[in-house]
Order: sequence, then structure tokens, then C-alpha cells
Amino acid sequence: MAFYTRVSGSVGLITLQNPPVNALSSPVRQGIVDLMAKALSEPEVKSVVICGQNGKFCGGADIKEFRTNMTGPPLVPMIHRIESGVKPVVAAIEGIALGGGLELALGCHYRIAHSKAKLGFPEVLLGLLPAAGGTQRLPRLIGVPAALDLITTGRHVTAAEALQLGIVDEVTDYNTVDAAVKFALSVSGKSLDSRRISTYLCPRPPDLDAFFEMAMQQVRQSARGAIAPVACVQAVHAAATLPYAQGIEREKQLMATLFSSGQAHALQYYFFAQRAVSRWSTPSGARWDTSKPRPVQKAAVIGLGTMGRGITVALAQAGLSVVAVETHEKQLTEAKQAVSGMLERGAKRRKVVPAYDKISYSCNMQSVADVDLVIEAVFEDMALKKTVFQQLTRICKEGTLLCTNTSGLDIDLLAAQTHNPELVVGMHFFAPAHVMKLLEVVYGPRSSAQTVATAMQLGKKMEKVSVAVGNCRGFVGNRMLKPYLEQALFLLEEGATPELVDQVLEEFGFAMGVFKMSDLSGLDVGWRVRKADGLVGPDASTGKLARIRHGFRYSPLGDLLCEQGRFGQKTGQGWYKYDKPGSRIAKHDPWLHRFLEEYRTQHGLVARRIDHQEVLERCLYALMNKGFRILEDGIAAGPEDIDVIYVLGYSWPRHRGGPMFYASMVGLTKILERLEHYHQVHPDVPSLQPCSLLRKLVASGSPPVYRWREYIKKLHSQL
Repeated sequence: MAFYTRVSGSVGLITLQNPPVNALSSPVRQGIVDLMAKALSEPEVKSVVICGQNGKFCGGADIKEFRTNMTGPPLVPMIHRIESGVKPVVAAIEGIALGGGLELALGCHYRIAHSKAKLGFPEVLLGLLPAAGGTQRLPRLIGVPAALDLITTGRHVTAAEALQLGIVDEVTDYNTVDAAVKFALSVSGKSLDSRRISTYLCPRPPDLDAFFEMAMQQVRQSARGAIAPVACVQAVHAAATLPYAQGIEREKQLMATLFSSGQAHALQYYFFAQRAVSRWSTPSGARWDTSKPRPVQKAAVIGLGTMGRGITVALAQAGLSVVAVETHEKQLTEAKQAVSGMLERGAKRRKVVPAYDKISYSCNMQSVADVDLVIEAVFEDMALKKTVFQQLTRICKEGTLLCTNTSGLDIDLLAAQTHNPELVVGMHFFAPAHVMKLLEVVYGPRSSAQTVATAMQLGKKMEKVSVAVGNCRGFVGNRMLKPYLEQALFLLEEGATPELVDQVLEEFGFAMGVFKMSDLSGLDVGWRVRKADGLVGPDASTGKLARIRHGFRYSPLGDLLCEQGRFGQKTGQGWYKYDKPGSRIAKHDPWLHRFLEEYRTQHGLVARRIDHQEVLERCLYALMNKGFRILEDGIAAGPEDIDVIYVLGYSWPRHRGGPMFYASMVGLTKILERLEHYHQVHPDVPSLQPCSLLRKLVASGSPPVYRWREYIKKLHSQL
């Protein structure tokens, strides 16, 4: 809702009231309509100020209303009424003016912003566009190029940038409402003809057609199949080429198409999924709302390789004091330089002072004796990590949390090395650790609720999306990745090429296909793991055993490339060739294709034609099937956890919601049928055998994804 007061004698003050962000729900819209009518009808009132309660102007539309029959006054005529009114209306922007909130502000005649306010149109991130005149007013106000940037990316701008662009008229460091009231008094009685943005001519870039052709090309490339950014370009094109009334109709048509699209549904599901993962729970009954985190002021990082450096930077940027430990002097010196550079670049980007003073360096493990939390980030080797944990449990003060940054090793084995296993969790960061938003917090059967809560809270402090997951080989993300990678290799054996597989996956929306990704991360990483698992040996790549391990199908293709010294980008050749070691441009490699032909001949394999649909189904359905298994095993609490992990950590296209959401959109019956088909064709591939949770969901009528938790709970209660 909204409430009304008269201030300074002649200014009507309308305050939006809908915590936490004053979203434009039906009661709020009705309140604005009624109170604007009141202000316009009172002869004593000469001007109006609109503000939001509790230091937030307006966070935009109420997304919870999107999937209901919306009631109350529509936004477009409400904003038109404000703009066409005869009394000056000033928006007092504190905190945020996002989406419909910014459209409301653009309908006002003047805009005063606090210096710490953020403004933007994030609708594109929900699969939509600004549909209350935003795509028509903003280009008229600040020009097409700047408007396109904001509308197609969804990025927020600071008040300072908004002033520079011309979105706001003034910026203040003081009380914004007071400044807006003072401004409203100064413009009382002045003509508003030049302040109604909808009447402006849209500034047109030279050679308009060429400009929009280039803009569309760039947006399509970056959108990777998302339709909302493309529609945003079309809407801004209407602003540049049509009168306002026709442009607003075009905006309405485009919004109608987007609103009912599967992509909008997926993006809005993902929006809520990101919030759902913070409400974590564990099979032991620990919950987010009953577990109080410990305060962490001082942390330590052990091991300053690539991951350790990134974690150190993330902690320092979050305001913690950090003890960074590297026992090798040469690597310590290199790490100091690297971390300083990362801090400097980060500070420049964030426009803050670099947090150099937050970090102290040491080559002595004893220096971590007084910290509140340790993150071990040494080489991914269980014996080495065990040794570090044995040292830490002797050195650290009582109650220190001991965390391991591992991508898949058993944290229970590490907890067993300590005096207090309840204080041990995994914190699986993703590279680069100071940039990537995802953090898997891995709890074991003995991890205390407070320990999990502390790690989750620390992740939030580092501006990460933390997801609590159970302990198993590979946790959630990497456990699901294994069958995805396996299927890609099997497809090569059967006749596909790396180019075909990667093309299909990139057209689906992945930033990078599986083989390009492998070249980027290094083929030797997986080779090292397979060696440790006993899958690679002197006789393992020839004869009858070459394609069988533990009774099941296995592809040694990656092992054979590694034996040739082909580790990917770092060596200049892997699944693709590169101009030189370290180069990023993947090129077709005739040697690799001859190698695949020789391999097939050697093993009696006849290449066949593999279509795009089979590539997608084999790679993605095997991955999803493992996701159902993870839910069945209780490693992830719900499908949202898996989907957030895959979007943020594995470049799953956001506009497809995540693998589990996508499975529900494709149809669980179809997923089950195709997995049964492929498992019948490939009975020696266990990852293609549909898991029991998938069968149970299909037998229950394929309930929507938001109801899966009910069936998971029932399944666990029966075990």
C-alpha cells in the first residue's frame, strides 16, 4: 500500500509501503492511483514527491503476482496519469529503483537520487522486458546506445552513473526526501511540457539500420539462445523508429510473447531457486532457521596455488583478516605478487581501496594458531590433505573451524584426522575463486549444524551463492559431470567428432562445449584422478581390457591423448589444436580425426552418423539421471540446489532453468523412455539406467518440479 502526508505546506508526499523492497503489488499500485488523484485534486498541493519506506524507493513489480491472475490498476496507465498530471512530481530515489520502480521514476517529471542508490532494468534476467514504458522512455531520455546497454544486460548503475547518463537530475549525500521536497518547492508552478519523456523525440544514431543490425548480432551472440535480450533490442528499435503510442503497443506485444514463454518460466524459477538454497537443511535435521553461525573475524588459507590465491582475495575483499600460508618460499613470493595484482584489479573494478592490509603472509603453519576458521587449499591429494588436517588439529585454538577446498574428496576421512570432526566441512570454491559466485558447502555426518551455518554465512559475506550438499564422491556438480563427460567420449567412439558434440551443446546454450571445456581445464587433471582410481595402467589401453573397467564400458580416449602429451590449451593441443601453448582459439585438428579413425579401426568400431538430438539426449539425460540419483541419496535437499549449482558453476544456460527444471519441462515420461532406450542399446553403461526416483515421479503423474521435495521425503521415510 501507500500513505500520504502534506509537507512544507504545499508538497504532497506519497510513500510506498511494501517491505522489503516496496514492490509494486496490487495494493501499492491502487494506493498510488488513489493518492495521486487526491494530491492533484487538493488546491493547497502544488507539487508531489514519491518515495519509498525504509530507505528503498521501489524494487519493481511483485514477481509473486506473475503466475496469478493479476488484479488492481495496470502500471502503464498509472504511470501515464502521473506524467500527464498538471503538478510537478519528483521521485526521491533511495536504495533502489529497479524495473517497474525505475519506470515509475521515469514517469515522474524529476528524479533526485541518493549517492548510494542503484538503478536498473533487471527484467531481462527474468526472461522479460521493461513493459511499463521503460523501453520507450529510456532511449528518449538517454539515447539508444546507452539504453540498449542497460535494458539488454539488466545491469544496475550507480547514482553517479545515472546522473552522468541523464537518468536523474540531482544526486545528494543527505536526506533524499528532504532534497526532493526542496526541489519540488522550487519547480512548483513551472511548465511541465519539457519534462514529459514520452513526448521527446528519440535521439537516433547515425545509420540507424546498420547500428541495430550490429546490436542485434552482438546480443544474439551473447544471449546464447535467450529470447528476452533479442526482444529488448526490438522494443528499443520501436522507440527509435515509431511514435510513442505505437512504440508502447510494440512493447506490449513483445512482453505478451515473453511473458508466456518457457524461458521466462525457467528464469523466474531460477530467481526463486537462488533464494531457496539459502534455506538449507540436512538429513540429520539441521536447518538454516535454527542454526546460529559463529562469528568469523580472522581466517587462514593453507596453500597459495591458483585456488588458494583466489580464496585469499575473496576473504580479504569481504573484510576479514587473512593469514595466507605457503610453506615453499618461492611459491609464497609468487603468490604475494599475484594476490596483490588481483586485489588491485578488483578494487579498481569495485571503486574501493585495495585490501592489502587485510592479508599477512607466512611460510609457517604455526601462524594460524589464533584464527577462527581455516580453509585448506593444497594440492588435490588425499594423503597431503590428511597430513595438513593432522597439523591443524594440533595447532589451532579450540573451536576453530577446519574447511577443505576439495572438488570431490571424502571430507569424512579428513574429519577423522581431527580432534573435533564436528568442526569440519568442505568449502568447494570454483575457479577463479574470487570471481565465481558458487560455493558448495559440504557437510558430513558429523558436521555440526553451527559449522554448516558458519560456512554458509561466510559464503554470503563473500557475495557467493552457497549451497549445502552432502558428502559423496564429487559432491553434486562433479558427480553429475562424470556421466556427461563419459557420454561425450562414447559418442566420439561411435562416430561423432569433438566439433559436432561441442556445437550441439553450445547451440543448447552452454558457454563452451564439453571438449573445449576439457581443453581449457586441462586433460591431465582428469587423467591424474583416473590414475589414482586405478583406471589407467600399463596394460589398460590395449587389448580386451582397453574399453572395460570393473565390468562396465570405459573410454580410454582421454588417457591416450594425455600419453601423447596433449593436455589442452596449456600444451597447444588436446581435442583441438591451438596456435601456441596458452592460446584460447580452438581449431580443427586433422591429427585428432586420424587418431579417432585409427582408434575405431583398432577396436573394431564402425563409425555411424550421429544426429544432434542423440548428442543432447545422451549427454544431458545421463547428467539429469545422476541428478535424480543425488536427490534420491539425499546429497541435495531439492532440485533447486542442483539447478543453482549447474547454472552458477557449470555454465548451464540460465534461460533453461537448470538440469532438473529442464527435465520437468521436457517431460519426465520422455526422459524415462529415452534413458530406457539408450540403456537397452548400451547395457554396459550404468549411468543410463533410470534411477528409482525418476520412475517414482513418473508413476506419480510427473508432478511439477516444486513438488518433488514431497516425493523425496516420502522416499527417504520408506528407506
